[in-house]
Amino acid sequence: MTLPIHFEDALAARERIRPFLPATPLRSYPALDDEIGAGIRVLVKHENHQPTNAFKIRNALSALTLLSAEQRSRGVVAATRGNHGMGVALAGRLLGAPVTICVPVGNNPEKNLAIRGYGATLIEQGRDYDETVDVAKALVRDQGLHLVHSTNDPAIIAGAATMGLEILEEAPDVDAIVVSIGGGSQAVGALVAVSGLRPGVEVYGVQAAGAPAIYEGWRAGRAITLESAATFADGLATRSCYELTFAALRSGLRDFVVASEAELADAVRLMLRTTHNLAEGAGAASLAGLRLLRDRLAGRKVVVILSGSNIDAET
Repeated sequence: MTLPIHFEDALAARERIRPFLPATPLRSYPALDDEIGAGIRVLVKHENHQPTNAFKIRNALSALTLLSAEQRSRGVVAATRGNHGMGVALAGRLLGAPVTICVPVGNNPEKNLAIRGYGATLIEQGRDYDETVDVAKALVRDQGLHLVHSTNDPAIIAGAATMGLEILEEAPDVDAIVVSIGGGSQAVGALVAVSGLRPGVEVYGVQAAGAPAIYEGWRAGRAITLESAATFADGLATRSCYELTFAALRSGLRDFVVASEAELADAVRLMLRTTHNLAEGAGAASLAGLRLLRDRLAGRKVVVILSGSNIDAET
């Protein structure tokens, strides 16, 4: 399996973020097991219990704690649809780094409000996430800010891998982990953790059918870019494959599925009904994927990751 970081990088990231973030709960719900059926025992990793209500705070703290004092003082910039930006904004506040966050025009207003609430400067420009990355890169060039990319940064992957460490240490008998994929940091982080702790655990990926760039690239065996990413699951709304994660996903995922908008929405409702936890579209994608993989994973113990709960009231 091709991995962009070493298992030791995940362990080091855990030590860096430990002063800021306790481990999140890993819980089972009989009602959810009954709904899924096929004898599957489901464990939910509650990243919605993070201070930003999403796992991305792990990634941001992992990246910013590696910066020098001089780099932090110059400031950092990130492009986002929301959760990565919230994580970077809070990490910057905790570590004393000025933060600029770039979001596309028409972005989730409640995520924008949260980003501003953590003290970051918010720039709304570009039609989607991919165009907003270019806006952030221009600020790096023109203002000397440090780019904290949501995917193409080894420290970001290491931060995401800390979640996998917690899962496998608390539930060493798990058979499989189903992970939502936007850029792939969460899934590759799980693969890194599996490589060091439980190489036999299978990792499955889920992407939105309306934003399937990595899924299509995974099937084709080459990185591709699409013209659009149309999904209410804004954490999955990317049009490209990413250099740092694509090879690992190609070599490490046991399988990859796509969920329709209706399947993602139904997973949001299922999570709320059976666990009384709110999930955004991307946060429920792994549960939607488990339903699609149900026959294949029958009789096994499977972890799904409630990766975020920042769904806006209108949605």
